[in-house]
Amino acid sequence: MSQTFDVIVIGAGPGGYVAAIRAAQLGLQVACIDAWTNAAGGPAPGGTCTNVGCIPSKALLQSSEYFEHAQHHFADHGISTGAVKIDVPRMIARKDAVVKQNNDGILYLFKKNKVTFFHGRGSFVKAVEGGYEIAVSGDKPTALLGRQVIVATGSSARALPGVPFDEERILSNDGALRLQAVPKKLAIIGAGVIGLEMGSVWRRLGAEVTLLEGLPTFLAAADEHIAKEAKKAFDKQGLNIELGVKVGEVKTTRKGVSIAYTNAKGVTATLEAERLIVSIGRVPNTAGLNAEAVGLKLDERGAIVVDDDCRTNLPGVWAVGDVVRGPMLAHKAEEEGVAVAERIAGQHPHVNFNTIPWVIYTSPEIAWVGQTEQQLKAAGRPYKAGTFPFLANGRARALGDTNGMVKILADAHTDEVLGVHIIGPMASELIAEAVLAMEFRASAEDIARTCHAHPSLSEATKEAALAVDKRTLNF
Repeated sequence: MSQTFDVIVIGAGPGGYVAAIRAAQLGLQVACIDAWTNAAGGPAPGGTCTNVGCIPSKALLQSSEYFEHAQHHFADHGISTGAVKIDVPRMIARKDAVVKQNNDGILYLFKKNKVTFFHGRGSFVKAVEGGYEIAVSGDKPTALLGRQVIVATGSSARALPGVPFDEERILSNDGALRLQAVPKKLAIIGAGVIGLEMGSVWRRLGAEVTLLEGLPTFLAAADEHIAKEAKKAFDKQGLNIELGVKVGEVKTTRKGVSIAYTNAKGVTATLEAERLIVSIGRVPNTAGLNAEAVGLKLDERGAIVVDDDCRTNLPGVWAVGDVVRGPMLAHKAEEEGVAVAERIAGQHPHVNFNTIPWVIYTSPEIAWVGQTEQQLKAAGRPYKAGTFPFLANGRARALGDTNGMVKILADAHTDEVLGVHIIGPMASELIAEAVLAMEFRASAEDIARTCHAHPSLSEATKEAALAVDKRTLNF
């Protein structure tokens, strides 16, 4: 006889495992199904984020940044190290250990919160009275009954048409995180978040990195002012970024990969590299879900169609995270997962999509929340802007990292903060203050009147808020 649960969550990535835990906290009987498997064949919950995305990439970014500091910056602090070498397999092993800690942590949280975990692939079988039958395939196939179902199956890397990933020479984010040696020449198609972060890792370790970007503008989603600062910084570091590129034939060769392309001036060229990372976006994971068995509606991209509350076209079926509309961000998935669990329990939560932060963990880091200056101009909304450079920040000087700035955009009449854009040290941490301010609809004056510790990087945010009213104190 099938086991029955109040809620079945398909997928244990950031949206799924958080939804399962929150539903269990609210007194519901919860099952969570996930197919990710580690090298030993055991469960590896956490989805793309934990296994081949957010967590391992940050581990490699940290390792490569230490290596670059040891090579180029320790001497400024009076530290002599002699010849510095990189042990790539050991670096990758550390990354794998960090991933496993997170996998094990999720399994512990399931046990702590009495979430029943099933290791396998979950799919719809049919609608039944009072819910849905869900099949779990894997080492121990089983059938479950769920009164409510949350689909959180995430996304996968998008391949170039006709050029499948082999994870040896043509790499997705997965293969890019498992390289065992530094390639002499690395090509990357796509200069978005993944392309820039992976390019930064291997450039620091000694690779010659070229990024081919199809869009004519760099980081089009970011504030134009910030994007220009980022481009200058990456150019200075030696990242070769070509914009407005049209990629042609890609083929593997005896020595690696050959990429034919046309540049922004219409000139044809060929890029030879040992490895190619393709980072041209991601596609929703709905294949294998058997959505057609229950009539679950998908859009033309294969994403699950949901309303503002993450309800699908089926009663009692919800979907969150990368598999639905909106930005493919782990923290966005988490917020949706919590909200759905609370809606199932009869509560009335709200997710504010206008205050979801974006972060690129390069050096300098780039983070933003809210509207960009170009968006405000396009909307015809009057605004004021204030900027403050880290060059004038005492803590940044002490760190030896004075690149970048904080930029605050506020309504010209009400002074409400409409967007905050940061490029510089620890931007990923500094953006949290901006998100909180915008959640409470704070004004630039509110931030300017808030006492910030000295010396701290956060003082740059205070000074940028003062700059909105043209009264900075330290610049």
